[in-house]
Amino acid sequence: MSPGAAPLRSIEALRVEGRHVFVRADLNVPLRGTAIADDSRIRASRRTLDWLRERGARVVLASHLGRPKGERRPELSLAPVADALGLPLAEDCVGAAAEKAVARLAEGDAVLLENLRFHAGEERNDSSFVAALARLADVYVNDAFGTAHRAHASTEGLARATPERAAGFLMQLEVEMLSRLRDEPEHPYVCILGGAKVSDKLAVIEALAERADTLCIGGAMAYTFMLARGESAGLSRVEPGLVDTARRLLDGETEILLPLDHVVAPALDRPGEARTVEEIPSDAIALDIGPRSIEQIAGRVRKAGTIFWNGPLGLFETPPFDEGSRAIAEACAASGAFSVVGGGDSLAAVAAAGVGERISHLSTGGGASLEYLEGRALPGVKALEAEA
Repeated sequence: MSPGAAPLRSIEALRVEGRHVFVRADLNVPLRGTAIADDSRIRASRRTLDWLRERGARVVLASHLGRPKGERRPELSLAPVADALGLPLAEDCVGAAAEKAVARLAEGDAVLLENLRFHAGEERNDSSFVAALARLADVYVNDAFGTAHRAHASTEGLARATPERAAGFLMQLEVEMLSRLRDEPEHPYVCILGGAKVSDKLAVIEALAERADTLCIGGAMAYTFMLARGESAGLSRVEPGLVDTARRLLDGETEILLPLDHVVAPALDRPGEARTVEEIPSDAIALDIGPRSIEQIAGRVRKAGTIFWNGPLGLFETPPFDEGSRAIAEACAASGAFSVVGGGDSLAAVAAAGVGERISHLSTGGGASLEYLEGRALPGVKALEAEA
């Protein structure tokens, strides 16, 4: 927690036997058709779910999936998630169908409600939708850190409408690990930031520049910074409107490392023509960091006390442009530092390298993690504070 913040109410302080407990989880898994492409969020939710069921709670599990924008879309049903969890799926998340499914629960049972975002009231934090959810349970538990930055009905409204509320185990772990990064990192503190756009991560770059000893910038973001330094970016993606901002950051006290070499190709769909260069040609796109850049980052990582990595360092989904991200995953795992990795492609790189067990914390938070590190109050977390 940040200095002065109230501690979170813990699930372990709740009396749950025989009671209906509403659990907001983050089960927003990637799908290929009706198959789950990555079940890590389901596995991350298991500890809280199992703990409640073992103690005789009647668990009402809820989540969103995708962006149905308030419409019932069969392809975004939580049915594959229900199957993976071995749970029945209620036909809806509110109303008669949901209430009937909840009423059938015996002690230790659980039911998964249908996609919360099939109703526009979820994202609007609509009071009538909050009231409909509140009728389903006596106790509220939020274990969905990944949605805690959204003041939605199931993350903020319902928490405040339920007298007894607490944080699940995953929520507590994310807040504990990210608070350590934000408030008391051991130095040297090395941050590795990748991804497509500086504008998406500008606020967290500025916040980390005040705390970190070194920022390593990769991915397409790096080329706006290179342009600010007067270097060629070729056909690489840049944000001209942020060149002055990048220049200001480069002139600051925090060390900012940019790529020393690049894996380039004539186009995104021509990976077979990839080559490594030290200066990006005018007719090529930089799509990954090269070996000198990998060694530069790995050198800082080896000496780090704390490491935070968010965002791929290249076009990770297309070999050979995944090599930089894989190499940095291995470097982070080999370090003795406290290490946190977050963001879908960064986590995929860790998984592909087979080094997940050697990273201190794999964050499921996504945008919520970045906002937390910026120092912003997250509505879903704030509502769980003991004095909230």
